[in-house]
Amino acid sequence: MELSLERPEDFLYVRRIEDDAVTIVDRRFTRSLVLARDQVIEDWPVRDAGQMQPEDVQLILELKPEVVLLGTGARQQFPNADTLGAFTRRDVGVEVMDNAAAARTHSVLAGEGRDVVVAFILPE
Repeated sequence: MELSLERPEDFLYVRRIEDDAVTIVDRRFTRSLVLARDQVIEDWPVRDAGQMQPEDVQLILELKPEVVLLGTGARQQFPNADTLGAFTRRDVGVEVMDNAAAARTHSVLAGEGRDVVVAFILPE
């Protein structure tokens, strides 16, 4: 069987996930970031999901996503209820998972043409 590599051309994709970094296409990021279909927002100030506050999601909501994937590092860690409520009050779905799962899910949803935003929390 012949295998071929297909790279998405209509959205930015995650090439690699490490405990302390995310590679988007060919660029490695070592600070928390937000990834939309066509842009990377660098240096998102969140370093710990447990410390997130509702104002930390404002940048994400400004992108008007259909669904948000919150990658919380090497392990899944839920933010507090007030922070999750900031998404639901705006009728935006949010899924909390580890960074590797968030990257895989992003690839599937973006490949389907969904308006998905993924936020990756990376340690300093």
